[in-house]
Amino acid sequence: MTRKFLIAALVATAATAAPVFVSPAMANHHEGVKVGGAEMLPTRTIVENAVNSADHTTLVAAVKAAGLVDTLNSAGPFTVFAPTNAAFAKLPGGTVDTLLKPENKATLAKVLTYHVVAGKVAAADLVAKIKADGGSTKLTTVAGGTLTASLMGSTVMLTDEKGGVAHVTQADVMQKNGVIHVTDAVSLPN
Repeated sequence: MTRKFLIAALVATAATAAPVFVSPAMANHHEGVKVGGAEMLPTRTIVENAVNSADHTTLVAAVKAAGLVDTLNSAGPFTVFAPTNAAFAKLPGGTVDTLLKPENKATLAKVLTYHVVAGKVAAADLVAKIKADGGSTKLTTVAGGTLTASLMGSTVMLTDEKGGVAHVTQADVMQKNGVIHVTDAVSLPN
């Protein structure tokens, strides 16, 4: 079996969106990967790229409020499951505003680091581990919690400790200090 790296493409219509994986052969190799309308350069750090994504302004604001910019700019490597603005908008009203308050910095940091796994985990490696482990695998987050990764067809799903499910909608956005996998929901620790 040849080793292929998968890239997830978000297929959206006015009424519905469904995560779909496509092979790199379908992408233009001369252009960089784009997230939120911005090119993600593998020579930049996670934060240096994320600040340019129109789809991740809430995440970037949260990373700044939690004081995690220096950490996510460090050598790593890190695997970040990065919720979009739409993912944050699914949270109950007022949740994001409450988390961004200075007095909730520790809670915000816990939520954000729950989306980070130490090391660089490419989609193909994660899918192989899910299959090798019988259909699901546990990922230990930097926050010390557990995300359970499984497959729905060819889409990676992450189940958090509260039973919430996030789908990887764009995988393998390579960074100088790791990799980002874009998700459609915010994962929550206990």
